Amino acid sequence: MPTIVPDPSGCWGAPFPNKKGLASLLVVAVALVDTDNRVLIAQRPDGKSMAGLWEFPGGKVNSGELPESALVRELKEELNIDITESCLAPLTFASHVYEDFHLLMPLYACRIWQGELKPMEGQVVKWVRPVRLGDYPMPAADIPLVAMLRDFL
Repeated sequence: MPTIVPDPSGCWGAPFPNKKGLASLLVVAVALVDTDNRVLIAQRPDGKSMAGLWEFPGGKVNSGELPESALVRELKEELNIDITESCLAPLTFASHVYEDFHLLMPLYACRIWQGELKPMEGQVVKWVRPVRLGDYPMPAADIPLVAMLRDFL
C-alpha cells in the first residue's frame, strides 16, 4: 500500500487524475461509534474486490435510493442492526478515482442503533479507537476519511 504524505502545500492525498468518461459509483458508509468512542471497521472478505482491507460499513446506493435509506438497508443486511435515518449525522465524503471508476462516498456518523451487532456476510469486524484507525490497511478512498474522523471524535 502506498504511503500518503502531505504535499508541499500541506494537503494530504495523491494527485487527482483527470480521467474523463469514467463511470461514477455512489457508495455510502458509516462510522458506528460505541459508548467507549470506538469506531467499527469491517474487513472485506475473500472473493470480494480489495479483500483483506478494512473499511467502514456500508455499500452501494441503488438507482432511485437515497444515501441514508441505502445505509439503513446495508446495515440491516451486513450487521443485522436497525438504525433510523434521523440518527445518521453527515460527516464528510470521499471522492476517489480508481482505475476503472470514480467513487463518491458520503460518510455518516451514528451512535444509536437497535439490535445486537452480528456480521451477516462472514466479515471480520473490530471496534477501534480513532487514533488506531491508521494501523489498518484500507482502500485508498477510505484513507482521507480516517483523519477527518479522528478530528471529529
